[in-house]
Amino acid sequence: MTQLPRTPSFSLSGKTALVTGASSGIGLGCAVALAEAGAHVVCAARGAERLTEAVSALQAQGWSAEGRVLDQGNLTALQALFDAQAFDVVVNSAGTARHGPAVETTPEDFDAVTSVNLRSAYFLSAYAAKALMAAGRPGSIIHISSQMGHVGGIDRALYCATKHGLEGMVKAMAIEWGKQGVRINTVCPTFIRTPLTQSTFDNPERAAWIMDKIKLNRVGEVEDIMGAVLYLASEASGLVTGTSMLIDGGWTAD
Repeated sequence: MTQLPRTPSFSLSGKTALVTGASSGIGLGCAVALAEAGAHVVCAARGAERLTEAVSALQAQGWSAEGRVLDQGNLTALQALFDAQAFDVVVNSAGTARHGPAVETTPEDFDAVTSVNLRSAYFLSAYAAKALMAAGRPGSIIHISSQMGHVGGIDRALYCATKHGLEGMVKAMAIEWGKQGVRINTVCPTFIRTPLTQSTFDNPERAAWIMDKIKLNRVGEVEDIMGAVLYLASEASGLVTGTSMLIDGGWTAD
């Protein structure tokens, strides 16, 4: 008799997840995807008011969620979070940008962007993995990176530097942690329509550049990211580590 393979489960029932930058935009979408799949989601962000609203909205759907005010750049607070708990899934959606010509980048710009996009991402990964390995548990760490971690972009030298760095960091960490069952990957979106990207879409020159590069002839929505995050969080991606999921509408196909 033919033995049929079993489709891996996308359920996160019984799992605990941490989502940083969870109060709006892509981070909130990630929190929704994980909570809807059955995880208890700890939503972390710097701003208490929006975070409370986001958690209340999740709970109103009958999902399990709580809020944690966290400045991810505060490494003492970040380490304390993981000292207290090992998370089965960690999604890092915190990020920042200061776009402009490379010759106009100031040291203050450089430090501000690298501190969030690379420094805090590095130590969040290390603390999360260390907690999982101490608990003897497998887990999945997911960074919201960018297509700009694979290409260059207008006025984005600094942003690209941090995202290319993030991609290399993830590959190296995947090699280190694979034997312990700790997986780490990135999701690399194209331009996603959120309040933070609206100023770019409002610039006709930039909007034309975006639409010329996206082969599917539309910009991204938060919902386009959610399935990829759920896949990487679940056992369906059990053999996936050290790689990127490009959700870019074909931008990097050139």
